Amino acid sequence: MKIASRLALATAASLLLAAGACEEQSAPEAEVTGEAIAVPSGRAVHVLDVITDLQGPSGATARFRFVVPGLKAEEDASADMEALCTSYALPRTDGMVPPPQQIVIVFADQPVPFGEQAPDAVQFFEAFSLQDGACIWEMF
Repeated sequence: MKIASRLALATAASLLLAAGACEEQSAPEAEVTGEAIAVPSGRAVHVLDVITDLQGPSGATARFRFVVPGLKAEEDASADMEALCTSYALPRTDGMVPPPQQIVIVFADQPVPFGEQAPDAVQFFEAFSLQDGACIWEMF
C-alpha cells in the first residue's frame, strides 16, 4: 500500500503543479492586425475584429471593434464612430445572415479580448439601428 499511496500522492502533486502553472499563464491578448481606417478627427483607428454571432437587444447585431491608440476618457469620439458606422460597417453588413438590426461600434485604447474586463482600458460603445440604409444613433 505504501507504493500505491506514494504513487497516488505523486500523481496528485503533479496535477496540482500543472494546474498551478496553467493559472500563472495569462491568456494571449488580442492583436491589432486590421487595416487603418480614416475618420473625421484624423486619429489612428485600426480594425480589431467584427463579431456577428451574438444577439443584441434588437436582434441580430454586428459589433465592429477598433483600437484607437492614445484614446482618452474625456474625448468625444461620437463623430468618428458615426462615420465608421456609415462608411465602414454598414457596407460590410450586406449579405450577413441574419441581417443585423443593429451595429455596435467599439473604440478601445488597446486590444481587449471580447467579453473580458479591462479596467485599465479606455473603451467607448455606440449603438446604431439600421433604417433605410442609414446608421441611426441609439442611446445605450
